[in-house]
Amino acid sequence: MTSTVRRAGGFAVVGTLALAAPSLGAAAFAPFAAVALLAAFVVDDGPLFELFARPGDRQDGRLNGLAGFALAATGLALLATVPRVTMPLSVFAAAVLILAYGNLGARLVDSRTSDESLRAAGFVAAAVLAGTAGQAAIASLTGEAMLLARFTLLAAVGGLVGAVLRTALYERDDPLVMLSIGLVLWGVEVLAGPVSPTQTGVALALTVALGYAAYALGTASVAGMITGVLLLLFAVVFGDFGWALVLVSFFGVGALATKFRYDSKAERGVAEDNDGARGTGNVLGNSGVSLVAVVGYAAAQTLGYPFVSDLLVLAFAGSAAAAMSDTLSSEIGGLFDQPRLITSLKPVPAGTDGAVTWQGEVAGAVGAAFVAGVSVLVLPIPAQTAAIAILAGGLVGMTVDSLLGATVEGAGLGNQAVNFLATFAGALGAVIVWIPL
Repeated sequence: MTSTVRRAGGFAVVGTLALAAPSLGAAAFAPFAAVALLAAFVVDDGPLFELFARPGDRQDGRLNGLAGFALAATGLALLATVPRVTMPLSVFAAAVLILAYGNLGARLVDSRTSDESLRAAGFVAAAVLAGTAGQAAIASLTGEAMLLARFTLLAAVGGLVGAVLRTALYERDDPLVMLSIGLVLWGVEVLAGPVSPTQTGVALALTVALGYAAYALGTASVAGMITGVLLLLFAVVFGDFGWALVLVSFFGVGALATKFRYDSKAERGVAEDNDGARGTGNVLGNSGVSLVAVVGYAAAQTLGYPFVSDLLVLAFAGSAAAAMSDTLSSEIGGLFDQPRLITSLKPVPAGTDGAVTWQGEVAGAVGAAFVAGVSVLVLPIPAQTAAIAILAGGLVGMTVDSLLGATVEGAGLGNQAVNFLATFAGALGAVIVWIPL
């Protein structure tokens, strides 16, 4: 057993202290606070130090990693016991265990292979098992209902959040990862409706299958794949399978368009980087507005604002239509000659930001119409008027993306920021067009 596996195992044992929360009540924070104090000021040598020390800790002579981990757990424990509206103890325990055992799973995989995708799978698998078991244990200790389907879905969300953050952050940032998992799970617990075993099983099977397909086909990096899977799971949790299907339509068609005649686009200098594999930034740039819309929809449903819910459904679909329209206009239009700058209609070289072709514009319009068609079939919106609004939102978003590309992209805004603003324009455009219809 390697030292990194032993260290991860030690952290997992410390994380298991979260299961004592029901017995400790308001003192649930105490075990972690004690560990933090010992790690920061007492243990500076000997077997325990060697077990928990990360490379940087040896230079400082202090267990900074363990202290930060324990302090983050202390903070979550206080949120679960002190405020007037407290974090559920099951969420607190799940957040701590998801990170602790997820890291152990990743380290076990690391000891056998350096494959990044398998490391991420090891993290998520261990996180889901530990998060589900932790919530079940807390429910058993407190006498609450044993909602295993809900526990599993929450653990899957937490595991994916942790996996996404672990791809972007360093090991020393684990306190931030733990706090983020806890806050996300708290929000899901408050806003998500009832979850059946069938819904959980289908949601997990669907998202895992689609994520694996995206990675295997080279349309997403490991981080991009995990982010896409997480977004699909959020769509199911906060909306339903129809919302996820709208995102799948964009992810699938957009990925195929990116790979379509990729070598020709590469020769022309208009191909996506990384062989067309989309990363986390690209996924969030294109789907971040959709995520905000579906979370807002769940909040509006919970608070009883039906008109706001309707607007957010339109915003979700409009942003997806804009993302699809922009992707197809770029990927298809980039294959044709004589592109023109949208602001002046003067001919420009292929690959110029803000350049458009009529073929690309037609492809973008078809993409927006496709998303509009899928949306009116699967989302809770009036079909005829919504289809017009969503199509309009897609065209608005595509046009805004080109205008921003011609004016500010590269001079203050990156591609992901431009994509986000374009999808926001698509969401706003769909809402504005729909209101008077």
